[in-house]
Amino acid sequence: MRNSLAKLASIAAFTLACLALPAQAADKDSLLRDANRTVGHLRTDPAFATARTMLQNARAVYIVPKLIKGGFIFGAEGGSGVLLHRTGKGWSAPRFYDMGSASFGLQAGLEQAELVFIINSDRALKGIEGGNFKLGAGAGITVATLSSGAEGATTPRGGDIVVWTSATGAYGGLTFNGSVIKGDDEMNATPTTGPAAAALRKNLAGVF
Repeated sequence: MRNSLAKLASIAAFTLACLALPAQAADKDSLLRDANRTVGHLRTDPAFATARTMLQNARAVYIVPKLIKGGFIFGAEGGSGVLLHRTGKGWSAPRFYDMGSASFGLQAGLEQAELVFIINSDRALKGIEGGNFKLGAGAGITVATLSSGAEGATTPRGGDIVVWTSATGAYGGLTFNGSVIKGDDEMNATPTTGPAAAALRKNLAGVF
């Protein structure tokens, strides 16, 4: 009975997180500007030198400017992000993906984090682009972290995905196992162009 209640609570929390995602990204331009700002924050982080080396050979990047994690007893996290894959010496037009997960346990507080996923393998990129991609060992995808805001040690060796995060709040860390990344069909229905998209691509090309 207790396990069933925990499962239902987790599903409910995840659903609420996903329903909140569109409100966090009012439009494409605001999300792209926030993503560009996150890249700028990464450049000032002590982990940047390692991240820059990894990104030289990365297949893609997934940037989540505002991952919100909060709750008391029941926890949930969610946010909207931008995916760009490498095209020669540059970066593709951005596409939009939402990220969400749920947890159950004794926890309190509210945390907001910026995330940059450095995607190093074709199987990880194809998994995300395929839709409803779930992070964790069950998917056969290794996830490493680059900063103290996430659980795990900084590693220069990396994995299929390496995550840089800048987290604040009462939580001791972020964990990504069980997180789901899903394409935003509405935002991806039309091509993304304009100054905000061009600025993000230029920033990534100039840094990485």
